[in-house]
Amino acid sequence: MSALRRPSSGPLTGVLSGVLLAALVLLATVAVLPRPAYAAGSGLDTVAEALRKSPVYVDPRVKDQLPDADRDALAKKIRDADKPVFVAVLPDTAEFPKKTLLKDLRTRVGVTGVYAVHLAGVGFNAGADRTVLPANAVQNLRQAVRDSHSRDDAKGAVTDFANQAIAQAHGTAPSSWGDDASGGSGGSTTGLIAAGAVVAGAGGGYALYRRNRKRREQAELEQLRVVVDEDITAFGEALEHLDFNPSEPGATDDMRADYTTALDAYDLAKTKMAGARVPGDVRAVTDALERGRFALATLAARRTGAPLPEHRKPCFFDPRHGPSTVDVQWAPPGGAPRPVPACAADATRLADGQEPMSRTVQTADGQQPYWNAGPAYSPWAGGYFGSGVLPALVAGTVLGSLISAPSAYADSPSFFGGTEGGTDSGANFNPADFGGGWGDGGGFDGGGFDGGGGDW
Repeated sequence: MSALRRPSSGPLTGVLSGVLLAALVLLATVAVLPRPAYAAGSGLDTVAEALRKSPVYVDPRVKDQLPDADRDALAKKIRDADKPVFVAVLPDTAEFPKKTLLKDLRTRVGVTGVYAVHLAGVGFNAGADRTVLPANAVQNLRQAVRDSHSRDDAKGAVTDFANQAIAQAHGTAPSSWGDDASGGSGGSTTGLIAAGAVVAGAGGGYALYRRNRKRREQAELEQLRVVVDEDITAFGEALEHLDFNPSEPGATDDMRADYTTALDAYDLAKTKMAGARVPGDVRAVTDALERGRFALATLAARRTGAPLPEHRKPCFFDPRHGPSTVDVQWAPPGGAPRPVPACAADATRLADGQEPMSRTVQTADGQQPYWNAGPAYSPWAGGYFGSGVLPALVAGTVLGSLISAPSAYADSPSFFGGTEGGTDSGANFNPADFGGGWGDGGGFDGGGFDGGGGDW
């Protein structure tokens, strides 16, 4: 994230006057110049350009699928909700390849959000950046729409999905949408002045919000560095103490591959941590460490002739313990029991009525288990356990309450990693969120940004 620029000099009134003047010029320009909210051309670039100006695009060749009045009403509803929800109704042609349409559209629009597409005669599909709408929510909403509407009901499908998505999506509408869906003219001079004052005030408030959020993120990142550096060091020591030589007698290609995977994971973790700029960047670090420790466990099994381990999540109580071997029942104080992955040593301690060797971190209240230490540890734990699994594991803890609550932390782009909804992110997104599509088989199930990989 780039540093926020501050005025170098001048009285406060001068700054506000400058902001107000800029706002008035901008609004006057918008009022005078027509804004084509709905492009008349074709092709994915045309669709993307239109969606950067308005939340709903209907290709002229299938405008009967979502008539103008319905299109405008849906666009207004999304705009009024101030949510980054994009809707496109398109013909089934070669210029919109079903297998990659969702991912390609997300790339060209370049804005973090929820994307819904209806292909005439084929059906409905949707996906989202997981920082805006979790993968499970996308999948469930998408399937509910498919169950309720035929593949020819474009109006019903996109309207139904959009209504549900705007109620659940995080983030705000992109600034490129402007003020209205129709591209009509502005109001009177008095209206422009009033609007300019609102823009100026809102701009100042948003700048303050961004500045405070950045400070909070940097404080959380520094808090995380201590814990992540300990994780990286512990994994490096495990590699250093490993009594394996790739050229030793009996070493196989599979063993060497496991060893190389572990070394690569160590190097990747160090590189990712050195480049971390927000807490969400830490997720890639702990994800690499998790894969590295599993590679070491697999190498150990090959060398002893033991059965190869199942690729399980790491030990919930301390991921440095390595891959779990069993699920055990555990409950936080005052919470409900739930199955959590545990290493053999912690499973034995729990069976004997003892406390597991839990990972603790420093907080203002002293040492606490990471699940009671605050929001900064969400991306750290998410890299180890996955954001889809983590909420169930930490339910009833401080971290669990922050994940489940619609709080400022849960809406933060760094809570699980990624960028805030409505943010210009270009092609910088997780491709796993955008895998899948209609596929070549023409089916009607699965698919979507969340990596389902099925057909439409």
